[in-house]
Amino acid sequence: MRILFTFLAISLCILGFAACGAKKELTPVDTFKEYVKAIKKKDVTSMKLLLSNATMKMHEQEAKAQNTTVDDIVKRETLFTENQTTVEYRNEKVEGDKATLQVKNAYGSWETVPFVREDDQWKIDKVGYADQMLKDMDESNRKLDELINGGGNPTPNP
Repeated sequence: MRILFTFLAISLCILGFAACGAKKELTPVDTFKEYVKAIKKKDVTSMKLLLSNATMKMHEQEAKAQNTTVDDIVKRETLFTENQTTVEYRNEKVEGDKATLQVKNAYGSWETVPFVREDDQWKIDKVGYADQMLKDMDESNRKLDELINGGGNPTPNP
């Protein structure tokens, strides 16, 4: 009986330690919150860990082109300004290995921040963010062209 009790006590301790060591999986919102904390602490190492592989490659190329360090690029190119005291977010959407979160920028506008799942972790995908900005600009330019050109139909000469 005493051996059984000792065995159970040891088993419970082992399970307790295993549970304590188990890492909670972060959601896209959790990842964003950790990113905000890292920015406020100026913890570039943590910031980089929360960025997608494609984002880090993009930052490496930028650093090389600008003759600076990746850390300088990561510090400079955050999703909000240092002066922003609060960061609001809403509408987390997860679709498979991609997700989005709307974040209010320093100008009070809502922007959509994409996330990608890599190695079972949600990462901020600034490449996706840049791609979306380019698509939005192309769409705005297309609409402007339509307005200027009268809906795309050339006006016949009398």
